[in-house]
Amino acid sequence: MMEKKRTDCPALPPGWKKEEVIRKSGLSAGKSDVYYYSPSGKKFRSKPQLSRYLGNSVDLGCFDFRTGKMMPGKLQKNKQRLRHDLLSLGKGGKPDLNTALPIRQTASIFKQPVTKVTNHPGNKVKTDLQRASEQPRQLFWERRLKGLRSSDITEEVLRTMDLPKGLQSVGPDSSDDTLLSAIASALHMSSAPITGQTSVAAEKNPAIWLNTSQPLCKAFAVTDEHIREQELKVYQARRSLEEALMADGLARAAENTRELLQGKTV
Repeated sequence: MMEKKRTDCPALPPGWKKEEVIRKSGLSAGKSDVYYYSPSGKKFRSKPQLSRYLGNSVDLGCFDFRTGKMMPGKLQKNKQRLRHDLLSLGKGGKPDLNTALPIRQTASIFKQPVTKVTNHPGNKVKTDLQRASEQPRQLFWERRLKGLRSSDITEEVLRTMDLPKGLQSVGPDSSDDTLLSAIASALHMSSAPITGQTSVAAEKNPAIWLNTSQPLCKAFAVTDEHIREQELKVYQARRSLEEALMADGLARAAENTRELLQGKTV
């Protein structure tokens, strides 16, 4: 069940309506979504869509999409934050490019080895070869990636890639989208080869036999044929990009020539 409230929006030109949809039941009960309707009845779900439609006719820099009001203080804070970021970058600062994944790190409850180093020639230093270099990860942490989607500048969801038939997921409630995210995360976070779950017992009881350093998929092998197919796709993509750049360059040159001829005629 949902409750809808539609009111006029004084911050926008005459005829614009603001609609607030409040959920009455379910896990998201009490939460609300805000939409805007133009005088012609067109629906807008976000501030970027609203800005592209209105263009320069209305300055939405301090417009708060949730409340439907102009917030000058919010614009001032954004300007101060932008000015601070530009100054920090100008002084040699680095932008925040954190690509950390939503992984819960589990504190180790096992006894850590202690190594005592002395200068005595008869002393033998013992090390634990099985000591992990990083903390253990939460089991089935890849499920946190479920439901995440990439979108373009128009907020349209991008189409996901099609996985090869040789890649099959392992574990509860797994899907192709989650598997693709898990493989991409493994390639991003580790320099070790990605082989999948090599243990056959992982299919029977993943909670016991799962290798947490590998994505949630069955073991697979990359053949020379697979490599040649990918090389061909990369070559075709580069060829298409080259043709597009050449066409764009020719179009720009023709436009510049046309403008020069028009200037001489005038």
